[in-house]
Amino acid sequence: MMVTEQEVDAIGQTLVDPKQPLQARFRALFTLRGLGGPGAIAWISQAFSDDSALLKHELAYCLGQMQDARAIPVLVDVLQDTRQEPMVRHEAGEALGAIGDPEVLELLKQYSSDPVIEVAETCQLAVRRLEWLQQHGGEPTAGPYLSVDPAPPAEERDVGRLREALLDESRPLFERYRAMFALRNAGGEEAALALAEGLHCGSSLFRHEVGYVLGQLQHEAAVPQLAAALARCAENPMVRHECAEALGAIARPACLAALQAHADDPERVVRESCEVALDMYEHETGRAFQYADGLEQLHGAPS
Repeated sequence: MMVTEQEVDAIGQTLVDPKQPLQARFRALFTLRGLGGPGAIAWISQAFSDDSALLKHELAYCLGQMQDARAIPVLVDVLQDTRQEPMVRHEAGEALGAIGDPEVLELLKQYSSDPVIEVAETCQLAVRRLEWLQQHGGEPTAGPYLSVDPAPPAEERDVGRLREALLDESRPLFERYRAMFALRNAGGEEAALALAEGLHCGSSLFRHEVGYVLGQLQHEAAVPQLAAALARCAENPMVRHECAEALGAIARPACLAALQAHADDPERVVRESCEVALDMYEHETGRAFQYADGLEQLHGAPS
């Protein structure tokens, strides 16, 4: 559909307005992401001066998923800006890997030893992804999910063997991520439970990715583990935030209780995630909002 520049600007104004409710700003972001083009990228880029880490990490995620090389300069700036929160810098590094342009390879190698461990591990994964793309002549074959993932799924199909690889702390992170995405693609209860075990191991980055993947999978079997991770106050906020969003996507009554319990969490990113997740929940259960389309795009749910 053709959208005028004025319409893009109207949506952009909503995104960058801190007085707008977070849900409205998220919807504006998903709309811009769907529209694409230089105008949309410019508006999304402008919002990186916001004070919500949740919103800013979502901006970076969307720029990566758009796979438009025109977003590289702003993502490089965000990755290099140590005033940005770790989860925002991490998402910028991951987005540079998602875009898939090898011009950022040297920069990502440099940030692979960043003092912030989430940033370092993200850049190591992005380097591996770019090298994989070079070796295989392009993107992995599209699976059931629409998202551009930080690692291609493993070739292995056996859920037991994939579980073993996922939980093996001695394996390289990239291999464990490949097992993670293969488990997601396999689907079903056994895969969901194997993934949920991953919420107890590995680095914060690894656990937050498990939360994200469980939100894509939307399997009820993972709800108790996701709710438990959300409730762990000592857990990294990045992990708790992904678990909250996953509970919103799964949208079962047990999810609602967990989200409401943390709607006033002292950790801002957790509180805001619960706000967004409760909005998703209403949408998933009541189909009350067009937003769902945005959300399904956000998590790349199967079409």
